[in-house]
Amino acid sequence: MSIHLPFAKLSQWQKIAFSAALIERMLPNYKIFAENSGFGNYQLIRNQLDLIWQRLDKNQKVKINYDAQLLKLEEQIPDPQAFDFFGVYPALDASMAVMSLLQAMQDNEGEGFDNISRLSENSVNFYVELCLAQELDEQNSGESEEISQQLIDDHPLMQWEKDTQNELFDYLKNAPENNATIKEIKNTVIEQGLSNLGIEIT
Repeated sequence: MSIHLPFAKLSQWQKIAFSAALIERMLPNYKIFAENSGFGNYQLIRNQLDLIWQRLDKNQKVKINYDAQLLKLEEQIPDPQAFDFFGVYPALDASMAVMSLLQAMQDNEGEGFDNISRLSENSVNFYVELCLAQELDEQNSGESEEISQQLIDDHPLMQWEKDTQNELFDYLKNAPENNATIKEIKNTVIEQGLSNLGIEIT
């Protein structure tokens, strides 16, 4: 079901806003991982995303030292080989999405925005596949059964991810580049009360 959005139709500001909204939905996954593993500084990454939101507010004239922020972020990226539970993967995706956004903002290029969209989608895809495999395993008394991509694509969480990305894109492509737009998209994702994996935000 790969999501392919025409980012070329968005301004740089709109691309950053879209990406920040997606990361807002991914970041709770990092928080849960950090709390359960003892690895990573969630607040540091939270502050970096807040800085990006502030940068979008043209009235604030916020400057970001990208090299310094990227250096700090590198230390918060978990190694999947070092942890034996699923939570490391969505945490990795969330931290890599923040890195992609900071790099895209620094280099003023478009590829990073595609990457953030894919990272969010891949997080959901992997989680849904794991959930379906567990359900089938329980139903079939331990006999493994292959999960089709169609089954994953039809899952409500996967549909929600697709709908959310499309709705954010459609709203932003015609939205003015101002504080009201920032508040609107930020509130939209926060008020859902769920991460992109459907996990309740505490």
